[in-house]
Amino acid sequence: MVSLVLRLGQNLSNSFNQTKEKTMKAKLIAIASTYFRAAFAAVTALYLAGETDPKALAYAFIAAFAGPILKALDTNSPEFGRGSK
Repeated sequence: MVSLVLRLGQNLSNSFNQTKEKTMKAKLIAIASTYFRAAFAAVTALYLAGETDPKALAYAFIAAFAGPILKALDTNSPEFGRGSK
């Protein structure tokens, strides 16, 4: 009887860990997609404005980190900010 209870507890623990891993993976995908949307918008805006210098476009791609970083530091952001669960 005790071993059955222990096995059930272990199964619940494993299930919780797998769910937690899936949640973390989903958050990482959300963070990455936010970055790539910002990067694409920044580089596209510069390119459409006539800027074709690869160095300037690379700087815009790197500067796109600012949006997701600010969102991550925001305590009111429910998706993946400091206040998220």
